[in-house]
Amino acid sequence: MRVMVLVKADANSEAGALPDEKLLADMTKFNEELAKAGVLVAGEGLHPTSKAKRVRFSAAKRTVIDGPFTEAKELVAGFWLWQVKSMDEAVEWLKRAPFDGTDVEIRPLFEAEDFGDAMTPEIRAREENLRAQVAVRKA
Repeated sequence: MRVMVLVKADANSEAGALPDEKLLADMTKFNEELAKAGVLVAGEGLHPTSKAKRVRFSAAKRTVIDGPFTEAKELVAGFWLWQVKSMDEAVEWLKRAPFDGTDVEIRPLFEAEDFGDAMTPEIRAREENLRAQVAVRKA
């Protein structure tokens, strides 16, 4: 199963504070362990919302909203995409992360089979074609 691991923002990340050398070294070591185990698919930190934009969709109207955004507890400062056997495995990996004083959310990604009959053979083939195109671009 694939999971998205969402690292919540806080006042420091929203202020643009960068991690110190020790935290960078600890995170690099943790990411190396994830990669060696075949768990890590992707992962990145995000700039603060002062550099972000939102697009609000309302019927045919599109409204662009410049950051920063309020409620830092609802914002994301970084993410990982992991390939794991189960949610329990994801939790065990996350417990090893070098965090202190933050919340991190783990959410499963939808897979084709989750969509039932709505995922027709034609749509499935188109989705598989898209994934193949993306994989080629990464190579």
